[in-house]
Parts: sequence; structure tokens; C-alpha cells
Amino acid sequence: MEEIIISTIQRTMVAGTPLLLATTGEIICERAGILNLGVEGVMAVGAVTAFIVTMTTGHPWLGVLAAMAAGFAVSLIHAFTSVTLQANQVVSGLALTMLGLGLSGMMGKPYVGRPLAIKMDDLAIPLLSDLPWIGKALFYQSPFLYLAIVLAIAAWFFLERTRMGIQIRSTGENPKATETQGINVSLIRYACVLMGGVFSALAGAHLSISYSSSWVEGMTAGRGWIAIALTIFALWNPGRAIFASFIFGGIFVLQYLLQPLGISPNFLAMLPYLSTLVILLAISFRDPRRLNAPAWLGAAYKRGER
Repeated sequence: MEEIIISTIQRTMVAGTPLLLATTGEIICERAGILNLGVEGVMAVGAVTAFIVTMTTGHPWLGVLAAMAAGFAVSLIHAFTSVTLQANQVVSGLALTMLGLGLSGMMGKPYVGRPLAIKMDDLAIPLLSDLPWIGKALFYQSPFLYLAIVLAIAAWFFLERTRMGIQIRSTGENPKATETQGINVSLIRYACVLMGGVFSALAGAHLSISYSSSWVEGMTAGRGWIAIALTIFALWNPGRAIFASFIFGGIFVLQYLLQPLGISPNFLAMLPYLSTLVILLAISFRDPRRLNAPAWLGAAYKRGER
């Protein structure tokens, strides 16, 4: 029984890691007023890039850096169309998702079925990993897990407790007022979109070189869309995103725990997405003023506009 509990906690943390990375990035992006529906596509590009570079070089951390660069590059498309061209952010984000999924499928086609000779090893935290019960479950995990938690906490502190964080939140709430303070609204929005892309690419890299050791087209499996929903569920707060992401990680694991009970595998595969719909439906009944959504989320802003 002890082994089952430890294994369940371990798998929950692993499953929640890419959700936390992608959700944190989306929160940063949306706090600046830019809606990015391209998370799924950026994750896919990050996943295939990390896999190809890791397989070619034999160094997983080079794959991580390459994935971050790829996420930065493809997110630049959304930043340019949304901020500079002031295009519809929903259309731009959906186009980015289609581009990312198509590009990753094309790039990864020669690598389908080829396992990595070396993947990202789990990292044991000295002393803590030797603790009974929680030691192995929480402190002997992928470096991506520790990175995701540290980045989420850092993002919370940055957004809530620093001058630059206040400027980002002000940009999402009232860019006109922000601009009157001599702040470059477009620059902040660009930076936040690109940072969100880097986080999403890290989430994809986790899937291909840590969670798995092979490339499969469509391995993101809708996690990008769940991350967008978790952004709302967490009320645009990276601290709350930590708990929200691991709750959904547990829902992913629940699929495998319920399989021996004879429940339809197709129904179990629906659980994460069904849960997403239920949560969004529940949130829709809340007072919009209590959701903490940025007032200018999804709205274009032209510099000098009054």
C-alpha cells in the first residue's frame, strides 16, 4: 500500500509539472493584457526541438536551451501580430497553435519510434530524499519539477512585489495610464509574450526528454489548452497555479488508477478535459469582478491612444 501511495504522488507531480510551467508562462503573458491561445503549439515546438537536440548532442540540457530558444522564436510571431500589427489575438493564437503542431510534426517525423540514448535523470535532494514517505515521492524527481515550482514562486514574487511586476499588471489593467508614466507598453507586452513562450517550450521539453524518452506526434495531448484554463482557475496568480496544476496532475494519474475497475478507457481519457470544462463552467457563475482578470486582456492598444 505504501508503494502505491508513493508511486501515485510521484506520478501526480510528474504529470503536473508541464501544466505548471505552461500555466505560469500564460499568467505572465495575460497579466500584460495579451491572450495567447498558442500555448499548445509552442509546447509542441519545444518538445520536438528538445528531443532532436538531445538525441543529436547527447546532452539533455542543450536540448532544454534549444527548446527555450525555439519557444522564444515562435512566440515572436504572436507578439508581432498582437502588439505591433494589433491583430485579433484569438485568431493569432489559434494560428500559432496550428503552426506549432504542424511544424513539430514535420520536424519530428524522422524521429518517430527512435528512443533517446540518454534522457534527463531524476535529481535527489540531499537529506530530504531520504525522508520516509514523502522523501522519494517529492524530493527524488525530475529537475523540471523543481524548476517549475521555483519559477512559479519567482513569478508570483516578481508580479506582486517588484516595480516591474507592478508595471506589467498596470499594462494589463490600464495601458493608457501606464503610458502616461513614461512606460513603454509595447515593450512590456512583447517581453511577457516571449517569456510565456519560453515557459511553454520548457513544458514541452519536459514531455519529450524527461517524462518520456521518445518523440510521438501530438504528445502534448491538449495540455496547452488545459494550461489556459488553469490560468483562469488560478485567478491569474502563479502561487495558486502550483496547487491547480498538481490537482490536474492527479486527475491525469486517476485515469490509470481507475482502469483496473473496468471503467471505459475512452471515458477515463476524457477526465482531464471534462474536469477542465466543469471548472470553467463553475467559474463562469462567479462575479466577474472577483475573478481578477486583467481589464485589457485580449484588447489591442495603440501607442498614444487616448
